[in-house]
Amino acid sequence: MQYSLLTALIALAPAVLALPATPVADASLPGSTANVAGLDAVAKQAGKLYLGTATDNNELTNTQYTAILNAPQMFGQITAENSMKWDATEPQQGVFTFTQGDQIANLATSQGKLLRGHNCVWHQQLPNWVTAGNFNAQQLTAIVQNHCSTVVSHYKGRVWDVVNEPLNDDGSFRQDVFFNTLGSGYIATALRAAKAADPNAKVYINDFNIEGTGAKATAMKNLVKTLKSQGVPIDGIGLQSHFIVGEVPTTLVQNMQEFTALGVEVAITELDIRMTLPETAALLQQQKNDFQTVISACRQVQGCVGVTLWDFTDKFSFVPSTFPGQGAATPWDQNLVKKPAFDGVVAGFQ
Repeated sequence: MQYSLLTALIALAPAVLALPATPVADASLPGSTANVAGLDAVAKQAGKLYLGTATDNNELTNTQYTAILNAPQMFGQITAENSMKWDATEPQQGVFTFTQGDQIANLATSQGKLLRGHNCVWHQQLPNWVTAGNFNAQQLTAIVQNHCSTVVSHYKGRVWDVVNEPLNDDGSFRQDVFFNTLGSGYIATALRAAKAADPNAKVYINDFNIEGTGAKATAMKNLVKTLKSQGVPIDGIGLQSHFIVGEVPTTLVQNMQEFTALGVEVAITELDIRMTLPETAALLQQQKNDFQTVISACRQVQGCVGVTLWDFTDKFSFVPSTFPGQGAATPWDQNLVKKPAFDGVVAGFQ
């Protein structure tokens, strides 16, 4: 009898080991107390199209992570964090690879989630053939047109961050291979190519430090006015929203309203709110308040269509590697346990 029981336990061991471990909270810090069906459900109840998250291919092998990502009503939208960028989709001139991007797109489709394309033209994560090709204006224009057209047409019917981060913080245009060769006209070229490839796509410009009023936000509004006066398609402005705890702009609502008054929608596209580590109860409370402030601003502005977290867990956040000494920027902690910030998101939509 004892031998049979031992044999059965050994036989069951692989199945037990294969189950995702139950997330464990840090007992010394406050956690979430909200009881809701999911963040996307709360967003939709508030009249928004979605509450979504960025994700990346390497994260999809983590079963604890995907259990949350795929939970009904938790996230209604997905952004591919890296696998639709230029280096991933056209690593060699004219040679397109969509395997990784398709994995994210197929996940969104299978889960009934919206997909945000990110991005067509950006000064980072460019293959060497683009940055060191010494192309003239005619050649680079054709390259931008072909890249945007091919990628957007492959993922039809989506929202696209067509141009990413074209401005410096002082409102001037960022110096990169596109601006240095084509001037600011590359922005119109990319937007036109994307819209021509898929007239049903919503085409955005996406940037950071334009969430509150200021020189950079004013420059972006002037760019929208210029593009519209030229008949260039522009459907929306993405407000990235990489914030610092205790330093969220106080003019979020006003700024969103000024953008939407120009005839474009806005979306919060890359939300996280980082802190100087280590986490403390006071910092987590302030972070909760800050998430509530940001979400509430979107709720108050009809033309703010939705919110995307820049991944939902500290486990996969880009913050620690980009901002040394900072982190804990998302509503789930390293162990995939909901933090007070989760409650801040819920409160912001209510």
